[in-house]
Amino acid sequence: MTELPPGFRQIRLELAREKGHPEGARNFGYSFVAPLDESGHIDPALWAKHRDACRVLRFRPDEADESGHLVRRPGGSWAFRYDIHGSDDDEAGYRFGEEKFDVGEYVSIREDEDEIHTFRVVSVESLR
Repeated sequence: MTELPPGFRQIRLELAREKGHPEGARNFGYSFVAPLDESGHIDPALWAKHRDACRVLRFRPDEADESGHLVRRPGGSWAFRYDIHGSDDDEAGYRFGEEKFDVGEYVSIREDEDEIHTFRVVSVESLR
């Protein structure tokens, strides 16, 4: 992989408190690479130049990890896609374009048509 510009970060999301997980869950979440601007938002222009580097790892207890990509969908929304050339549905980030990826912030992800989970940003680390 070529060296990425300084704005790229490794971001870890862990499940926040919800029914069935009153303390949240450290082993239920995502780790992904994305370019962030100075305000902590995903930088679409930088993503477009380096989209192959924007990878995601989905982790769950008792399931094999899934690898995929951060993708920008028509209309500008963001999603995680694991089946790059197939027809599987994406896991959509709820308003990811407006979210600030700073430690302690919360984001939501729609994992299927009826299931939305909230995650806490637990780390945002430079790739350098």
